[in-house]
Amino acid sequence: MQYQAFLIKYGEIGVKGKNRHVFEDTLVSRIRSALDAVEGTFAVRKENGRIYVEAEGDHDDEDTLDALSRVFGIVGICPVVLTRDEGFDALAAVVLDYIKTEFAQHADRGFTFKVVTRRARKNYPMDSMEISAALGERILDVYPNCAVDVHAPQVTLHVEIRNQINLYSRTVKGPGGMPVGTAGRAMLLLSGGIDSPVAGYMTAKRGVKLDAVYFHAPPYTSERAKQKVIDLAAIVARYAGPIRLHIVNFTQIQLAIYDKCPHDQLTIIMRRYMMKLAEHFAQEDEDLGLVTGESIGQVASQTMQSMAVTNEVCSMPVYRPLIAFDKQEIIDISEKIGTYETSILPFEDCCTIFVAKHPVTKPNLKSIRKSESHLEAVIGPLFEEAVATAETIRVSAKEE
Repeated sequence: MQYQAFLIKYGEIGVKGKNRHVFEDTLVSRIRSALDAVEGTFAVRKENGRIYVEAEGDHDDEDTLDALSRVFGIVGICPVVLTRDEGFDALAAVVLDYIKTEFAQHADRGFTFKVVTRRARKNYPMDSMEISAALGERILDVYPNCAVDVHAPQVTLHVEIRNQINLYSRTVKGPGGMPVGTAGRAMLLLSGGIDSPVAGYMTAKRGVKLDAVYFHAPPYTSERAKQKVIDLAAIVARYAGPIRLHIVNFTQIQLAIYDKCPHDQLTIIMRRYMMKLAEHFAQEDEDLGLVTGESIGQVASQTMQSMAVTNEVCSMPVYRPLIAFDKQEIIDISEKIGTYETSILPFEDCCTIFVAKHPVTKPNLKSIRKSESHLEAVIGPLFEEAVATAETIRVSAKEE
């Protein structure tokens, strides 16, 4: 059957205090934006602690559910039948018609079920237990092969007595989290690897709006490597909304570091200048922090000592949502959100091209600063050139 309405359930928002309406309004806005990509016209409204999406005409249920299931802040989407209160007999008729339509293949041979009633409108003449019991009796009268099972039913039929009566039996899981835009902005250091897109996804899940910066190193990295990162940003944008992506030419800075600094420190020094550039663009974009895909001990530049030395160049906070994840946990999330297959495409980024054979894993800050002093004569103009020649594009969601 084609549903004309979807009940949206949220989690954390429900425990907010006097500013709860701000989170609800942001969630409504994000839902509307997500539905722009779905064929059809939809109305989104709030009503007594509930959010409803109502289709105004033809639409595809699965496309609608797919779009809604990527909106942070939603914990469940219920395809729902809305009906007016015209008395119990009319309600029972709607329930029986629902079962006939929704479970036609199973009704004759039978299934176990449970009716759960929530009476939000207390002037209804029957209480919740009475409604559930009476509806159960009507169902058994028509479908004698069915049976009630209150502990582990095959079908749970939810009836909510509100201004309209809600009837549903299916809940599609949402991503949870908080609506994007309720927690400020942050700058994601986005590479072509597995980790950073997942870090962006997890940060956006906490309500943070994302900007991103990618360090390109032509001719050592190809245009296909650049396009790979744009594609990853577009996949993350399915969840996070449009992303402002800064593409920074990092070649000359890398060559200067390679030429003037000890090779076992290449990765750390290169990383420090990436952080400086990322912070420059973050300040321009009025972001409140930097986000990386680092995880403790995963590679040489992600030891505790290395990250401490990297942090030293930043005045902004650096958020690392994957800090305690192992690689398989990160891969599992990347597969779930759809970035994995793009991330493993064999187009190398600038970090892998200029990696040292034997990188230092416990860098000393004084030693790193001394090595960076060899760059003093050239690094200023190179930094300014990298900023001036950066390309900024707006990346919107890439549909599957």
